[in-house]
Amino acid sequence: MKKVLTAFLMASSLAMVTACADVPTDPEDRAEFETLNDPLEPMNRAVFGFNMRADKLVLKPIAEGYRTVTPETAQKGVHNVLNNLRSPMVFVNDVLQGEADRAAQTMVRFMINSTMGLGGLIDVVAYNGGPRFHEEDVGQTLAVWGISEGPYLMLPLFGPSNPRDAFGSVCEFVADPTDLVLANNDLEWVSWTRLGLETIDNRVQLLDPLDELERSSLDFYAAVRSVYRQRRANLITNHDVSLSDSFKGAK
Repeated sequence: MKKVLTAFLMASSLAMVTACADVPTDPEDRAEFETLNDPLEPMNRAVFGFNMRADKLVLKPIAEGYRTVTPETAQKGVHNVLNNLRSPMVFVNDVLQGEADRAAQTMVRFMINSTMGLGGLIDVVAYNGGPRFHEEDVGQTLAVWGISEGPYLMLPLFGPSNPRDAFGSVCEFVADPTDLVLANNDLEWVSWTRLGLETIDNRVQLLDPLDELERSSLDFYAAVRSVYRQRRANLITNHDVSLSDSFKGAK
């Protein structure tokens, strides 16, 4: 099943990249075209509309129900566990980016929180004033290595991306250290449970920010595109901002 998802993501990216749009000939229009870096905008907008309908029918109601019935303390515990499970992948990318200090922080956090923190349920390190969890992924690593992001993409179901980040997501689908360990121990069901919880956890964080952005923006699609790019730029330069905080001030 994971191979199917991987193939779908790759096919979606390639299909969008190869569906080239015409470059405007007018100098002003061309300058705006290049600044937006969204040559597939008509297709991206159509996919965005599909994603929003699917979200409102399925994912958003699930996230709202989860937030309603799950105590805030339990939600925080699930979030902590998910961060802890992601730590090996973060560590690999810290190392690949030459970030020795951040790699050491990630390793220490993982070891302490996995033991004293009951498998990551409690973020013991951050609670005692230590470094908080930071995000690193293959897309960020490729950016640090100087690989261009390519054009903006709106992937079906997966949301905002670009060829570099889409390729990075594919790499993580097949090479996440935590998932590999689970698969080698016939515990793939844990990986799928983790994926489902990550999806819900992320959507819960965005319930209020996305609603506010939709209400306040004249062009919701353009606003989401701007937020995604700003967040990725911040993460690449190690300006760690929470997912929900990425939307503050966006229009």
